[in-house]
Amino acid sequence: MNAVSELASPSSAVNHESLQQVAQWLKDNGAIRGRKPDHRHLLLARYPTGLISEAELEALLAAWHG
Repeated sequence: MNAVSELASPSSAVNHESLQQVAQWLKDNGAIRGRKPDHRHLLLARYPTGLISEAELEALLAAWHG
């Protein structure tokens, strides 16, 4: 088989467990398009815990929102 027919074949690498994992991720995270970003969460996820204080976080959020 060539690469194109392998992608289209019913026995492709996508299995039921993989589809369930993707479905659960979509359920947990929702559609990315309609959501407004949670800037607080983005900053907390980006920096190690304890690196910035709550006051610094609030200052960053205030600057971000202008």
